[in-house]
Amino acid sequence: MTSSSSGWTSSSTVCSRRRADEFADAPPDRRYNPADGRVLAFDRMDDGLDDGLGDRLDDSVYVGNAGRDAALDRGWLLGHFKADGDPRQSDAVEVKWGVHPRGDERSEWVRGEERTALLVLISGRFRVELPGRSVLLERQGDYVVWGKGVDHSWIAEEESVVLTVRWPSVPGYAVPQESVAVECREPYGS
Repeated sequence: MTSSSSGWTSSSTVCSRRRADEFADAPPDRRYNPADGRVLAFDRMDDGLDDGLGDRLDDSVYVGNAGRDAALDRGWLLGHFKADGDPRQSDAVEVKWGVHPRGDERSEWVRGEERTALLVLISGRFRVELPGRSVLLERQGDYVVWGKGVDHSWIAEEESVVLTVRWPSVPGYAVPQESVAVECREPYGS
């Protein structure tokens, strides 16, 4: 990732990368995996904020905010990688709310793709590289779909927000990252 170590800003969330061990004093509902900075478990039914978001209402309902929740798990809102018992855990599909600063790019191509993917541009200008073809998404709602066996990579030509849906949800595609976590502050009420 080419985001600065000081952080990046989206329209509603201010995020910064920090070493995972800095979260040792995190509340029990926000325990982080030192290997990749992802939240390991949600132990409380409520995130403690009086905003109606990030709340686990019961074992089958979760109400959240894509910008805030995505920042906790490298953009991923739903998939096989969520904890058992979390309503967002699924082996059938993955959903990502990707917030990318200008110049952010995948550090290596995905090879041997076993999934089908849909990527929708919410805002910005985002380029998807496919074998023998480059697809530029530049208008809100522009999208690209690719199937099994199609290698790919991407770059954010401008600060961009993209929604990615992939199916099925299978392990083995994450690019290894340094031991970092993401801290976010939301300017709620503003």
